[in-house]
Amino acid sequence: MSDERAFTVVSFHAHPDDEALLTAGTLAGAAADGHRVVIVVATSGEAGLAAGRPTAAELGRRREHELAASAAAIGAARVVLLGHADSGSVAGEPPVQPGTFASLDPQVVALELAAILVEERADVLTTYDAAGGYGHPDHVQVHQVGTIAARMAETPVVLEATVDRELLLRATRLLRRAAVVLPVPRLPDLRSAFTPRHELTHRVDVRPHLDEKLRALRAHVSQAASDDEVRTLALLLHLPRPVQRRVLGVEWFRETGRVPGTTPLHDVFATFRTHCEAG
Repeated sequence: MSDERAFTVVSFHAHPDDEALLTAGTLAGAAADGHRVVIVVATSGEAGLAAGRPTAAELGRRREHELAASAAAIGAARVVLLGHADSGSVAGEPPVQPGTFASLDPQVVALELAAILVEERADVLTTYDAAGGYGHPDHVQVHQVGTIAARMAETPVVLEATVDRELLLRATRLLRRAAVVLPVPRLPDLRSAFTPRHELTHRVDVRPHLDEKLRALRAHVSQAASDDEVRTLALLLHLPRPVQRRVLGVEWFRETGRVPGTTPLHDVFATFRTHCEAG
C-alpha cells in the first residue's frame, strides 16, 4: 500500500453467503490495498435451504464455518456474528415469525451495530438498498438497521450494496429462455428489485479480485445445492470463466447522500479522497 491513509470498512449482511455474492470483490480489493475489512452478519442462515435437509442447528453451524472460510478468502480482519434468528422468509411467503431478525425493532439492533462501528472507528459501512435487493425481509432489515446505526455512530460513508436493475432484468430474460433446455433457479419478479441504474453512484470493477470472490463463493458449500431447486450460487460457480468475468466482475453501490454522476465512481473511498484533495 502507498503512503495514503488506511480506511476501515464494516460490511453488514443478513446471512452467510450474502457477503460473497454482493461485496466480496470490493472487500477483497480493499483488503489487498491494506485497508481493514470487518464483516458483520446478523444471522447464521439456519432457516435457509440445503441439500440433505439438515436441522436448523446443524445448518447454522455449517454456515458459520463457511462464513469464516469466505472471510479468509476475502482477507477480512474480523468477522462478527450478531446471533439473531434467521427469518427464513421472502416477500409473498408466510409472514415473519416473532423473535426473528426481521421482526426486531431496528432501533434496538442498530445499537449493536453502532457499537461495532464506534469500536472499529469505521469510515465506511456497507448495507443493502431500501428494497432489500429482492425483498427478503432480513435484507430490508439490514438496510433499516444500517441506516440508523451509521447515524448513531456518525459513520461518514454508507454504501448500499445492490445490483444494476436494468442489467439484472436483461439477465433474467435470458435465463427464462434458457430454462427451456437448462435447469435454472426460480426467478422472482424483479421489476422493482435492487436499484435503477440512474440511482447508482459506484460501479466497481472487481475482475482483478475475481479469484478471491470465487473462493469466497465456493466456501459456501451448503448453498450450492438443495433437494428442491437449482441454487443461484451453483449456477454462478458453473458458468464458463469468460461469462463469470462478465457476470461477477462488477459490483454496484449507491452512496447515501451522494448525487449520482454521469459516470459511476469505481473507488469506494472517493468521498475521502475528494475531501483530502480539497483540503
